[in-house]
Amino acid sequence: MSSISAELIRQIDPARPVLIAGPTASGKSALALEIAETQGGVIVNADAIQVFDDWRILTARPPAEDEARAKHLLYGHIPGHQDYSVGHWLREITPLLNSPERLIIVGGTGLYFTALTQGLADIPPTPAQVRAECEAQLSSQGLASLIADLDPASRDRIDLQNPARVSRAWEVLRSTGRGIADWQDNTPPPLLPLDQTFPILFDAPKDWLTPRIERRFDLMIAQGALNEARANLDTWHPKLPSAKAIGATELIAHLRGEISLEEACTRATILTRQFAKRQRTWFNARMKSWTKVSPQDAIA
Repeated sequence: MSSISAELIRQIDPARPVLIAGPTASGKSALALEIAETQGGVIVNADAIQVFDDWRILTARPPAEDEARAKHLLYGHIPGHQDYSVGHWLREITPLLNSPERLIIVGGTGLYFTALTQGLADIPPTPAQVRAECEAQLSSQGLASLIADLDPASRDRIDLQNPARVSRAWEVLRSTGRGIADWQDNTPPPLLPLDQTFPILFDAPKDWLTPRIERRFDLMIAQGALNEARANLDTWHPKLPSAKAIGATELIAHLRGEISLEEACTRATILTRQFAKRQRTWFNARMKSWTKVSPQDAIA
């Protein structure tokens, strides 16, 4: 344990839930494990892709030896073909919040944290037919056509460069007759208000994080990520919920003889760097009041 992380842990009330957010490869899980072993508590996953059971190595889920050192929950418990959303996650974490165990919630999915600490609009599930209509329109007419159909308030609020966010807003408006912004403005109280937690944000600079990302994918290959991809090859489809695991598409393409392993690793590393950049931007915009930690010091 570094002196920085030891000092940080001393500041935490052992009875208070801990939130740990940060970009991929920044060392969040290592700090969560240190807190659990030092103060006690159960580690709870807040990463949208680590919930799936078919990509353990590629999604950087905690290894079995870490799970043996402290209790871990909501990791790898969802089949890769099954849809899973922030709503599902909130429903699963609700009983944990009411349990006697102190929670250490860690992950890189910012929406999970804001939904937990700020509340989430109770939007009805999207009918399969509406989702199919959205996919068809996106495929035939492009993202701009979906954006044009949105109500002005939702159009002004969401990330219009993100097809998933635009599609979600389109589906909500089509299926409920209300824009997603209207639903969000009528959000119920949060399950866990931020002021009842000790929130930690890993503020990882690009020049420190990039080499770690590059080394980590090579390490994943050494640990068996290619064999993991081979195990998923027969059931692989790019529209599977778990197919969003960065590097999955590239390793499958390599196994199909479409690209070399070197090219697969290069592409996956670039995608991971781009993802980390989006995470940093999101966290910095929405988590200004969180306790910022320099991971290069905390996990030295």
